[in-house]
Amino acid sequence: MALQRIIAEPFSARFWEMSRYLFKHIRIISPSEGIDEHRNLMIDEHGIISYPDQQPQDSNNLIVIDAKGYIAAPGFVDMHVHLREPGQEYKETIATGTAAAANGGFTDVVCMPNTQPAIDSLVILDYINNKAKGNLVNVHVCAATTIGRKGELLTPMIELMESGAVMFSDDGSCVESAEMMRRAFDYLAPFDGLLTQHCEEHSLTKDFVMHEGEVSAELGLKGYPSVAEELIVSRDIQLALHCGNRRYHVSHMSTRGSVQLVREAKARGQRITCEVTPHHFMMTHEAIKTHGSQAKMNPPLREQADIEAILQGLADGTIDAIATDHAPHAEHEKHCELALAANGILGLETCVGLVISHLIDKDIISLNRMIELLSIGPRTILKLQQPSLAEGAQACLTIIDLEASWIPSPETSKSKSQNSPFYGAPLKGKPVFTFNNGQGIASQL
Repeated sequence: MALQRIIAEPFSARFWEMSRYLFKHIRIISPSEGIDEHRNLMIDEHGIISYPDQQPQDSNNLIVIDAKGYIAAPGFVDMHVHLREPGQEYKETIATGTAAAANGGFTDVVCMPNTQPAIDSLVILDYINNKAKGNLVNVHVCAATTIGRKGELLTPMIELMESGAVMFSDDGSCVESAEMMRRAFDYLAPFDGLLTQHCEEHSLTKDFVMHEGEVSAELGLKGYPSVAEELIVSRDIQLALHCGNRRYHVSHMSTRGSVQLVREAKARGQRITCEVTPHHFMMTHEAIKTHGSQAKMNPPLREQADIEAILQGLADGTIDAIATDHAPHAEHEKHCELALAANGILGLETCVGLVISHLIDKDIISLNRMIELLSIGPRTILKLQQPSLAEGAQACLTIIDLEASWIPSPETSKSKSQNSPFYGAPLKGKPVFTFNNGQGIASQL
């Protein structure tokens, strides 16, 4: 009973002074360091990783776990998360969003700029940094490309970078003007800043409800054609090359054409990266028939051929990261007429289970590749330091139980919202512990 009580509670600073954790026979995987071995893993009161051959004789305040079937990996990063604060705290806050992130196995998240007001000034950036200070989860900021995300004037991007912004986007909206994107590329060039984009040609998608295809025609719903995404992906890749092979990242890529455009750009030597979401590699537009507004998102769920292209891109290295596009919404914004429902679903707490169930167990990718997509790739894109799993390193770890069977539920979620089509869907594999910044939690999923 005492062990259950300890595991169920977040680690406090006082707890760290008192306790140590020993994971026996755990598999340690750190692809960037060439580590893949079964060891005993001990995390002590300083958050230091050590590998004792035997259980320490001093067992005071030592919590021992038989970790057969567990994986310890460098802490996972979700580089596309909507924390909603400031301005929409009724959906999510920095506190609840990071609690969901830690519960889902993430040590780092990147919050997107479509807050109210937008993250387009040092005042808002500093507000977020101060609210996130001291958290187990590192909160990095994607600042807006243009003031108010209106596409008219560039934000003070250099000042924002100096204060910690890791990339720039008007996410939720596309920078429609090619000239404005060219200026942004040129402005960031001396500092090698990263531009990312919500790729959507808005004149083709006005009032859309879902993907444009057979299902939208059958249901009589306004569609969002794949070409609306691909036009912007193609345009921005060309602009990035024209401006001197600038860094450019495609957010939540959803179509087979976009995958091919990125593949070709990389083959030319361009510095293009991209991410995909779990819902885009496992659900088609048919889901709107069964899940309704819980399957409504932007970009929309596409066709099986798009899923096949994304799966191939995940397997062959074309795709650099898996991100969730965690988009919390209040109940009244989802449980309404489909055309009026908000776009987006939760993702932080189901991501690891979906990746293991739909990619690892189906032999689409390996465990090493999963860690590349959830940890190494995002950090490489964002120029963040890669955590070490070597003895003596600070603990930045995601620990997973590969064999755990579980069912996502609102009751075990830490998010303030409940908009997920995956509640009630059996999954295999889940995070069990998250350690970072001298803190740790046992997942309550």
